[in-house]
Amino acid sequence: MAFVRRESQQVGRTFDRAAAYAWRLIVIGVVVLAALWVLRELRVVAFPVVVALFVARALSPVAGFLERHRWRRGLAAMASMVLFFAVIGGLLTLATRAFADELRTIRPTISEGFDDLEDWLVEDSPWDVSRSDIDDVRRRSGERFDSLVASSDGSLTSGAVVAGEVVTGAFLAVVLTFFMIRDGRRLADWVSSKAGTRRRQRIDRAMSAAWSTLAGYLRGAAALGVVESIAIGIALLASGASLVAPVMIITFLAAFIPIVGAIGAGLVAVLVALVTGGIGSAVVVAIVAVVVQQFDNELLAPLIYSRALNLHPVVILVSVVAGGALFGLAGTVLAVPAVAVATSSGRALAGSETGSTETRADTDPAPGGSAFRRAHDGEQLP
Repeated sequence: MAFVRRESQQVGRTFDRAAAYAWRLIVIGVVVLAALWVLRELRVVAFPVVVALFVARALSPVAGFLERHRWRRGLAAMASMVLFFAVIGGLLTLATRAFADELRTIRPTISEGFDDLEDWLVEDSPWDVSRSDIDDVRRRSGERFDSLVASSDGSLTSGAVVAGEVVTGAFLAVVLTFFMIRDGRRLADWVSSKAGTRRRQRIDRAMSAAWSTLAGYLRGAAALGVVESIAIGIALLASGASLVAPVMIITFLAAFIPIVGAIGAGLVAVLVALVTGGIGSAVVVAIVAVVVQQFDNELLAPLIYSRALNLHPVVILVSVVAGGALFGLAGTVLAVPAVAVATSSGRALAGSETGSTETRADTDPAPGGSAFRRAHDGEQLP
């Protein structure tokens, strides 16, 4: 009887502990889901804020350089933004002109490619496909397209709403970027002053860690994008393919989506090489893309991201997939830096909590402490 009583008490304590963990996990899950729901509903505001943080972090070294050469803060912020938009506009113009010049050549090539594919399916493929089957697929595809166009009133309305949100978000992002570059230190001072004397150093460390992590991510993604785009561009040129400039720009931008972006950019490069240069060109580009991706994943990415992000590849992959599932393309792009910034800030706060009270009292900085000020001005943190 004593053995049965002890066993029931042990089972009771186990269930009590499991129940305690379970309801805490439920509360945490509800809070996280509520926060994600609020972010999704406020995406017109949330995404511009995040984009403005990205652009402001990228342009803060330029603005800081101009300020150190006696430019006024507002003028330096405006000049850095004008330079940024000039570079983006130049790249888009280059890609658009290259695509327009090659479009006349690509059209007959694509048509020939579809004709070759149709001949192969009918004459040489292992499947029993006839011309009538292909004609039937074309007819049904045309009917499906016509039905979609006929029932597109709701789609047009939702498209207009999305277009309005994009325009509003872009305008808000531009305005927020200007004020973040110009008044970033003042905002940091305000946040630190609201934290109180004892917590001011912790908040300053968290902001400095987040600012440095975001800078490391942008530098790393840009470096990987340059390497991958140059390698793919050289492969396209050497193999006789076209649309080199647009593919290079796509490859560079895809580097800002870790793991998934490189795979997608490689597939785009191979398809472009197949259409514009033939099978031999596609094989060459595919080999170069695989070699470059392995070189980046095994050597460059760990070296560049190790100190900046300090995230396991599994965490990066799950973050990209989850961000895309929750927020679409924007979530895919912003998921990894958001997770890295949150992790580094939490680590900085946890490290500050382990410090002694005396250390905090002796080294309490001024509002918006010097670490974040140096990071905001584009200087390297120690």
